[in-house]
Amino acid sequence: MSMSSHLVSLSCTVYICLVPKLWDETIEAHRRAVRDATLDATAALVAEHGLRAVTMSEIAERTGIGRATLYKYFPDVETILATWHQRQIEDHLAHLAEVRDRAAHPMERLEKLLTAYAQIQKDRVEQHHTQPHGEALSAVLHRDDQVADAQHRLHQMVRDLVVEAVGAGDVRDDVAPEELAGYCLHALAAAGHAPSHAGLLRLVEITLDGLRSNT
Repeated sequence: MSMSSHLVSLSCTVYICLVPKLWDETIEAHRRAVRDATLDATAALVAEHGLRAVTMSEIAERTGIGRATLYKYFPDVETILATWHQRQIEDHLAHLAEVRDRAAHPMERLEKLLTAYAQIQKDRVEQHHTQPHGEALSAVLHRDDQVADAQHRLHQMVRDLVVEAVGAGDVRDDVAPEELAGYCLHALAAAGHAPSHAGLLRLVEITLDGLRSNT
């Protein structure tokens, strides 16, 4: 085979190997963009007008996506909302894990995670107050299995940190870590109604005081 033929053959091989991958990545990026735009538009419309008032046609119009294309991604409004809710849950859990991992010491890791969780609770309540139908939407979404799974995962995350802090001698060992994790999450549910950020931080500190070892 001549040098020129070899180069042509090599170029073809590279093209065949790379172009499909690039094409797949482009298609996938487009699908993600369509999906995210649909989720965001639907959540905004429901918050503005209420769950029963939103149609697939309105979502298509808001996003600029044709109805036929929209139906290729989602069969109905309820499915879109469930997918949006799952994305919110995953984003929150990822954020909590990222905040937790900023610290090295177990007690500091626990404090950072609980503070971030309390802030999420406060943001959620404030968002409901600023969106006409936000509370009704939350009531619908929080009946599904996604919430139970998220609560279980969050409880495990807090429990694991409590176990680490017990091992470091910072948290009491006379109460089971599972029980202490539940105490933390129930106490910080009140953060949604904290009067200020300073009040939120006080609630976190009081919660942590209930965990600390007396030795």
